[in-house]
Amino acid sequence: MVQVAPNSIDDTVDDVIYDCLTPSAPKSFFLFAGAGSGKTRSLVNVLTKFKLNHGNRFRLLRKKVAIITYTNAAADEITHRLDHDDIFVVSTIHSFSWELVKNFTHDIRYWLKFNLSEEIKILEEEQSKSRNLNNKTSIARALRIDSKKKRLVHLDNVVRFTYNPNGDNITKDSINHAEVISMTASFIQSKPLMQDILTCKFPIIFVDESQDTKKELVDALFTLQHAKRDCLTLGLFGDTMQRIYSDGKENLGTELPADWLQPAKKMNHRSSKRIINLINDIRKNVDDQKQIPRTEQRDGYVRFFIAKRGSDKSAIEENVCSEMASVTADQLWTTDTIDTKFLILEHHMAANRLSFMEFFEPLYRVDRFKTGLIDGSLSSISLFTKIILPLYDAHKRGDQFSIARIVKANAPSLTREALLASVNQVDEIDMMGKKVRNLLDLWEGGRDPKLIEIAKEVYNSSLFQISDNLSLVISKEARVNALAKEKLHDAADDEEEEVDDDLLVALGNALQAPFSCIINYHKYISEKSKFGTHQGVKGLEYPRVMVIIDDDEARGFMFSYDKLFGTKDLSETDKKNLEDRKESGIDRTRRLFYVACSRAKESLAIVAYSDNPEMLKSNILKFGWFHAGEVSVME
Repeated sequence: MVQVAPNSIDDTVDDVIYDCLTPSAPKSFFLFAGAGSGKTRSLVNVLTKFKLNHGNRFRLLRKKVAIITYTNAAADEITHRLDHDDIFVVSTIHSFSWELVKNFTHDIRYWLKFNLSEEIKILEEEQSKSRNLNNKTSIARALRIDSKKKRLVHLDNVVRFTYNPNGDNITKDSINHAEVISMTASFIQSKPLMQDILTCKFPIIFVDESQDTKKELVDALFTLQHAKRDCLTLGLFGDTMQRIYSDGKENLGTELPADWLQPAKKMNHRSSKRIINLINDIRKNVDDQKQIPRTEQRDGYVRFFIAKRGSDKSAIEENVCSEMASVTADQLWTTDTIDTKFLILEHHMAANRLSFMEFFEPLYRVDRFKTGLIDGSLSSISLFTKIILPLYDAHKRGDQFSIARIVKANAPSLTREALLASVNQVDEIDMMGKKVRNLLDLWEGGRDPKLIEIAKEVYNSSLFQISDNLSLVISKEARVNALAKEKLHDAADDEEEEVDDDLLVALGNALQAPFSCIINYHKYISEKSKFGTHQGVKGLEYPRVMVIIDDDEARGFMFSYDKLFGTKDLSETDKKNLEDRKESGIDRTRRLFYVACSRAKESLAIVAYSDNPEMLKSNILKFGWFHAGEVSVME
């Protein structure tokens, strides 16, 4: 059972953190802040006190406190709670990184030249081993080499590099999201001047959700702190049990420098007693962290429902809602309310239920696409989500004003500079109108055009600018088709395609999906459906939560609930990882399960689909996570 303690048990934690900020004796720390522990409250309380005692001195010396968050929404929330005071710079990791490096044009150019040269060298080595330069893989690789070489040549013409943390970054002078992070990490680790500039401006750096912050940047910040420990406080806030992205730093809370402080918050202010007891059990074999509830918390409800795979999922989940309404005497379980959330632990499950699998699956197979696909920042598809979708919606409404506004904001030929350079502006605008009509005609007669049709129309008309990857897919298809007509291309030569050019292959396959997939995908990642994304629910809470588990439907090789719950044997790789104490799929699945269950405030329903329901029930009860009366097999 969960322990009981006064609600003030964590009050001293804020004092420990505040003492670390003493300008004359800075200390660094990692704050363990589990689910619902009031991490943001502590951050705001400490900085409010710091501003009261040191704010005027910081302003006089033109120093600031940097708070790096995971999302724009989190940054806005913290900024608001800090009263928009200008000594606090609250930003996402991408925004923070760009602000650091953006004025170092020469260094950026040098870094990009080296990086591009290395990428070209690798691609050319792969190309030299190709048995047929006319197969799809070799064609795609040749296009990529050509694109990178052109960019490399153009670098010397760039007067100033650009970057938009929330945009596509597809112009010739722009830097992409991955490059900004890698470049910043490299500069911090290798350039003493960058270290001096950073610590002089930001003697205090807080990193929220540090367990999911890019590993290379966290390592760079550790290097910075080691070099500048006498004048820098580096504060990491997080919980390693809630690391859900593979590019975060493993074992962050256990491999810290000896002089770091490690305060921990013990109280969970969010959840009922029964839910806290469950999430403590889920993590008990991972670390020693245990949470306790507030003294006034109710007992709460947890139920584990098991159904046979192949069951009618809609019917099963509707019955679960009815059962939960009966058990909890809370009829809101059976109504459509934003306070009840259905959590899909693997995005394939939402893609299948909301009908965007055909688009989603090819992209999700590629590790380099995953994070951007999940949070909606993937530049290769933003043409569809950020331009075409709003344009389509305006067209459906007959809103000509919005259509004109969207086109003006995104068409390169309608920029002020382009119009001033135009011989005949009236003709240019008239031509733009024809291009837009040709694009919108793709939906005439109730058609649901393929994404590749839309991309080709935009590409051929130069209506909007598109990403390099999208351009490469279109060019690749055109060259493959041309070679096929000349009978120079043989499908049998494509056996290496999936290995050598997974990005373009995946994007090409995704573009065969109909546009309706984009509508449903965007609804999902924008949190406008009843299903929650991992990114969306982290840090959020709901009175009622249903967690849905089905490995077959999810089809994710990164996670396995069947293995976690013992209804499927471990692979040899799993066994070896466990022996070597390396991270395994079971570890990732347990963390994911913890994150999902810990969103619930009052009542939690878990629905698991299994090939062997009775075995699953037996194993679940052996775990000791659930009581006998909480687990049931549904017919």
